[in-house]
Amino acid sequence: MALANGTSTLELDRAGTGPRTLIDPFARAITYLRVSVTDRCDFRCVYCMSEHMTFLPKADLLSLEELDRLCSAFIARGVSKLRLTGGEPLVRRGIMTLVSSLSRHLATGALKELTLTTNGSQLEKYAAELKGHGVKRINVSLDTLDADKFRAITRWGDLDKVLAGIDAAQTAGLQVKINAVALKGVNEDEIAGLLEWANGRGMDLTVIEVMPLGDVGETRLDQYLPLSMVRARLAERFTLEDIDYATGGPARYVRVKETGGRLGFITPMTHNFCESCNRVRITCTGTLYMCLGQNDAADLRTPLRASESNDLIHAAIDEAITRKPKGHDFVIDRRHQRPALSRHMSVTGG
Repeated sequence: MALANGTSTLELDRAGTGPRTLIDPFARAITYLRVSVTDRCDFRCVYCMSEHMTFLPKADLLSLEELDRLCSAFIARGVSKLRLTGGEPLVRRGIMTLVSSLSRHLATGALKELTLTTNGSQLEKYAAELKGHGVKRINVSLDTLDADKFRAITRWGDLDKVLAGIDAAQTAGLQVKINAVALKGVNEDEIAGLLEWANGRGMDLTVIEVMPLGDVGETRLDQYLPLSMVRARLAERFTLEDIDYATGGPARYVRVKETGGRLGFITPMTHNFCESCNRVRITCTGTLYMCLGQNDAADLRTPLRASESNDLIHAAIDEAITRKPKGHDFVIDRRHQRPALSRHMSVTGG
């Protein structure tokens, strides 16, 4: 049922005074939505994709208008932070049309932050436009400053192009945070240097444990480096002070006394971040994942296309949130050396 002003009754709380916030079974408010706008990417990072990926047919993807409608439905239910991901979000044709449209929610105050995670390859082209649409900060994935190693990790990437993109982003006035996946025997000896470089340019660095998602042609045991070990090594060189700082995501931050900057740790394996999880994820086909580390999902594409009203969408979202689990089940399978989930990271955008 819709009201005279077009607002669905499902969007109102019991008092009829405003949007009903999404609350999961563990009393956590869902305020953060991550949206994978494409499963495609111009890199093939060894911890994310296999070298020879089979991508979804373009006909299966939601249109940009449909993605906008789904995002807007969540914003009407109290989501205040929206992150666009991929694959690589900036390779989606017409992506700036979606960013521009979603920015209207920033103007009304319904959305507090619109941001994205990128590999940086297209940033030189889009940085100024992103800033113009109200994006204030972005995350750039960068695991090494060694050009040859960068090519090996990404398989197809060009480090100079990414660095130029970061330059363009900072010139445009975007706040940049660097995300680096810790890979055993690959970049573990570079993390201190990455930290000094990032903090020296006014950028936070967040280090992430490799997650057992999808068959990427690599053995997870060969890649996995616990961040407890990374932190212990960094603490031999830097003074790390725990701070009460949060961005709405899962990272736990410290201040690095010697650089004056921040360092974050995302530890899905050694110390999961589930107790305060406020996030859900939508794929580019309209599948809602209530947890990155679980296969349980809800189809939002069918109700989206079944009616011009949002009532069916809200009903599907409500039902799905009742199934949000307390936590994920990530584990490195040491006996069979297989991923915890067959779904690739690029499907849900991390």
